[in-house]
Amino acid sequence: MDYKKLMAGAAALTLAVCAAGCAKKDSGEKSEDTTTTAAETTAEVTTEEETTEEKQPPTPVEADDPNAITFDDGVFDFAEVKTDDKDCAVGELSVEELMGNKMLKFTDDNSVPLSGKVQKIDIRVLPLLGAEGAAKVRSIEFDLYAQATKDGLKTNDAENVRAPGWIGGGGGTVTAASDKWYDFQEFDGGEYDFETSGPIHVKFKFLLADSGQCWSEEMEDPNFLIMRWGIANESDLYIDNLVFFDEDGNSIPVQSGGSKIEEKLEEAGDKIKDEAQKAKEELQAEYEKAVEEMKDSEDYEAAKAKIDEIKQKIEDLKSDENMAELEEKIAQAEAEIKEKTSQAQAAIEEASKKIEEARNN
Repeated sequence: MDYKKLMAGAAALTLAVCAAGCAKKDSGEKSEDTTTTAAETTAEVTTEEETTEEKQPPTPVEADDPNAITFDDGVFDFAEVKTDDKDCAVGELSVEELMGNKMLKFTDDNSVPLSGKVQKIDIRVLPLLGAEGAAKVRSIEFDLYAQATKDGLKTNDAENVRAPGWIGGGGGTVTAASDKWYDFQEFDGGEYDFETSGPIHVKFKFLLADSGQCWSEEMEDPNFLIMRWGIANESDLYIDNLVFFDEDGNSIPVQSGGSKIEEKLEEAGDKIKDEAQKAKEELQAEYEKAVEEMKDSEDYEAAKAKIDEIKQKIEDLKSDENMAELEEKIAQAEAEIKEKTSQAQAAIEEASKKIEEARNN
């Protein structure tokens, strides 16, 4: 055997084993050091974040549906406050800015105690969608906010906090299927740190629409209630981004000028008033003409019949603001006619008497 080669091979093998062992040891020590350092760094970052992170105030959401009612036009004549029982909050509606967005605002006058109080807003649908559109509605969505008006909330961390606290409620309507009340799903959220809450996205659904529990074209006044209850602190309610959806989930367009129906009715009413005023003026002119004719008329009865006819026409327009004045003029005319008739009769009698006396002489 070649002992020199064997010795050389054994020496090489020994060196290789030693090198591998050293490498494994170094690698383990470095890995442990690295892991420890990373864990310590992560702990430091986490601690720092927990210490320096501040709560951010809520922000509003923008409408992302082209058919959303955003109240940017200031129109809300399709909505009203409901105060049909003693627990209903009393207040008024307006369109106001909240966090830079115009919204429908229910200003609560806080005359009703918090315990058991319910803020109610009634939304009439016909002015917005028309009868055909109302019959298509299968769900309603909107964003709801609350803004505290008093430092009256008690939380786990503090007392007298100016925040609304828990925000929740529900809604309902009367459907075409029956006169019974149909409850929509309840909603809830809250704000315990800031004066104004963020948006609570509310969804009302006609879950039983297939059985007819929805609105129909034949309904005279389809409407629904938005209700907020469990009010923890004095606060006002805001509504924004109201959208109606059909059975396929498509938003239903608000009819052109839909929210201005009241304005159109007022215009029609003004037109009717103008026409009525014109008719009254014509009657008054006819009356004055008749009075003049009566003054020179020898036939009092015929003249009186004419003015009676005019009086009857005026009776049909009893709402006239000048009615009292017209009636007074008529009375004066009749008195004048009677007086003139009486005077004429006395004159005739006096003349007859003198003629008789002349004959006797």
